[in-house]
Amino acid sequence: MTGTVFVVDDDAAVRDALVQLLEADGLRAKACASAEAFLAACRPGRAGCVVLDVRLPGISGLELQRALAARGIRLPIIFLTGHGDVATSVRALKAGALDFLEKPVQGEELLAHVRNALQLNARDQREQADKTAAQARLARLTPREREVMPMVLAGHPNKEIARRLGISHRTVEIHRTRVLQKMGAATPLELAAVAQACGMQIADGDRAVARKARRR
Repeated sequence: MTGTVFVVDDDAAVRDALVQLLEADGLRAKACASAEAFLAACRPGRAGCVVLDVRLPGISGLELQRALAARGIRLPIIFLTGHGDVATSVRALKAGALDFLEKPVQGEELLAHVRNALQLNARDQREQADKTAAQARLARLTPREREVMPMVLAGHPNKEIARRLGISHRTVEIHRTRVLQKMGAATPLELAAVAQACGMQIADGDRAVARKARRR
């Protein structure tokens, strides 16, 4: 399982115990005594998760959670604290924390939460990589190809696209072929998947039509 488990806790004994637990399970762990130390060690795009205390010297756990969101650092956060209460847990979870656990916690329970967080992060990293690649493909399209693409996604035949754009049927065929090639898709259905990956909104009706679309 890839990624680093960042343990952010001001209690040295707790940090050491958690790192030993994680490393004994074959995971990579890094201990930080404060939120400031963690922010200095972590950058956007880093794979892993955070096991985070609520009460920290300087920046608190909840403040660190907000700082990570502001910096675009998308690591799953597992709060682990000896000072939990309902209001704090609600705030943390509403702000996007994955879990809110209270000390003491059983080792296997914590490991299960950490494994889940790492799996979610790995999936998120793959989705982000797919999105970046799809957006790069989209940027290669010409302005006319950008006009043709949504009509292909909507399932319109080439003759209808030609009528709407005031161009020849043959020209539409060329643009359609180039759109599919540049976007790395063999069919309109694959094109819809790539479009969704790069953040384009595909209406349910258009998606259904795209499944039936054929090159004409």
